[in-house]
Amino acid sequence: MGGAHTGVWWLEWAYAGFTLFGEHVRWADLLGNIAALATVALAVRRSMWTWPVQLTGAVLLFAVSIDAHLTGNALKQLMFIGLVAYGWTRWARATKGGADLKVRPATGHERGLLLGLLLGGTVAVALLFQATGASWAPWPDAFIFVGSAIATFGQSRALIDFWFVWIIVDLVGVPLALMSGLWVSGLVYSVFFVLAAAGIRDWVRQYRLREPGAAEAEVRT
Repeated sequence: MGGAHTGVWWLEWAYAGFTLFGEHVRWADLLGNIAALATVALAVRRSMWTWPVQLTGAVLLFAVSIDAHLTGNALKQLMFIGLVAYGWTRWARATKGGADLKVRPATGHERGLLLGLLLGGTVAVALLFQATGASWAPWPDAFIFVGSAIATFGQSRALIDFWFVWIIVDLVGVPLALMSGLWVSGLVYSVFFVLAAAGIRDWVRQYRLREPGAAEAEVRT
């Protein structure tokens, strides 16, 4: 998305930026995605700071998405704001008194429930986007929306599986962001692969150190 600003008039600040390799890069998109990267890096370390940083990034990316007419992505950022409050509260309670955050794999029942929500939610949201014309790419936009909700919910509950959900979401998010002209978002989605792999390794290691007898069997479940 280059040239003159064609988005929402009161969000002209969200379009402000610079040109890089012939493409317009928005400052809000850049800073929002830096916050998103920091959020993942902090989540790898199980740091409480992941939540306020994610809140900051969600606000910036909400503005960018509204201006770029990506309704699904904008709604995703609003969803993040709500889930941040939930996750922040849960982690604060779990680490009260300086305790380490206890991570674990999801149970078979939890995985089946999350998968059902991912599939059913994607269909429902995609049909809604199609009916309302809220997104020019309703199916991938719906998958990213629902997948992001499930991943963040899993993170809130300290489930190792949330990293795998993020990897799948990234596979869809990279091409959609690039086709929308959000080049920074597309590049950041790519970096998420590396961070998610590091997150899986670190969280599994922490779980095995805490419960060495049961960890290996549960991770394979």
